[in-house]
Amino acid sequence: MANIIKKIKKKRKKQKILAQRAKLAKSQEKAQSANTQEDYEARLARHKRKNIRRTVLILGGIVVAVAAVLLFLEKRSYGNYRILRTSEQEDVVSTQYIEMDGNILRYSPDGVSLVDRNLETLWSENHDMQNPIADVCGDSAVIADRDGTTIEIFDGQGLTGSVSTSYGIVKVRVSDSGLVAAILDGGEDTWINFYASDGSLIAENQTRVDDPGYPLDVAVSKDGVIMMVTYQFVDGSNTTSYVAFYNFGDVGQNEDDRIVSGYTYEGVVIPQIQYLGNNRSVALRDDGFTLYSGAQIPKESETISVDKEIVSTFYDDDLIGLVFKNGSKDAAYTMEVYSTNGNLKFQKDFNIPYTTIKMSDGYILMYNSSQICVMNRRGVEKYSGTIDGTISNFLKIGWNRYLLVLDTGVSVIKLS
Repeated sequence: MANIIKKIKKKRKKQKILAQRAKLAKSQEKAQSANTQEDYEARLARHKRKNIRRTVLILGGIVVAVAAVLLFLEKRSYGNYRILRTSEQEDVVSTQYIEMDGNILRYSPDGVSLVDRNLETLWSENHDMQNPIADVCGDSAVIADRDGTTIEIFDGQGLTGSVSTSYGIVKVRVSDSGLVAAILDGGEDTWINFYASDGSLIAENQTRVDDPGYPLDVAVSKDGVIMMVTYQFVDGSNTTSYVAFYNFGDVGQNEDDRIVSGYTYEGVVIPQIQYLGNNRSVALRDDGFTLYSGAQIPKESETISVDKEIVSTFYDDDLIGLVFKNGSKDAAYTMEVYSTNGNLKFQKDFNIPYTTIKMSDGYILMYNSSQICVMNRRGVEKYSGTIDGTISNFLKIGWNRYLLVLDTGVSVIKLS
């Protein structure tokens, strides 16, 4: 009996030892598993950090490369040009060209057509005008017979409407939505009429030389809500200009003649006005320019005054440029270019005997009958040289692509 009890105790002790060993092994296994998990997580974290560093380095390299390419393109100048295609069937003597939403509007006394950058015709319309003038905003265009009575309105698909006026046409402007403003000469009185894109009359306003003056220019906001007019009148020996803003929306319906704001400038001539981007407009004065802002009731925001004679102006939605005579033998002209906030972007002296200066697709173009010059919006000269033939027009129509209109035909060129 004693032996049996002894054996039982010995067996229990052995089981206890085995249980303790199993528990210890399990504890060691658990600890080892925890260490393995920690090692795995540490390795994973190191791998992620390595991948992040690699990604940052790659992205940084891409950014540096892109910046280097952009800087190279920004500073690069060209010494020649290459003709990509030519159309010699054009009547370049009587035909004019103007950019229209990535294409080219081509108009003459006989008709109008829209062509793409490869000079392929998209649509065409015939008409009979003596002295056609045009204006474009986005994919809308207006063509009118100056001193005549015909107005035609177009979009990217062709003719949308026409107008036969009662008086001779002085100027026309179009909005992005196809609304048209026109100055009409009625002899002692003038008329400023507003038309829908189908040619129907929206409003007409009769003006007199003494009240509020003779209209020199008209501009339309891109949405067609605001019409801006500059008037000039003489009071004794003083010349006075008046800039009026007409609102054809709900805001202007309770105002006299729909004029929601107006500004008088004594001793100043304002021959040109223009609507810019972001609900801004500009009055180009003989002593500088005034900027206005506001979608419904435009207000004066900035006036830049200069004490030199302005010989040329140019602009687009983002920039306004003034050109003065320099008087230097090395540089006949000085150019000042401003943002539409009135901040001076750059000033540049140059010596190009231009007859035309304008903004085209974000670039400054200058040309005369035999020379062209291309500057970017920071004043870097990209190309300057002579052309074989007599130049009548020059447009930028894409990245490093230009439309060159000569007496011998029309060519698309690339600077090289």
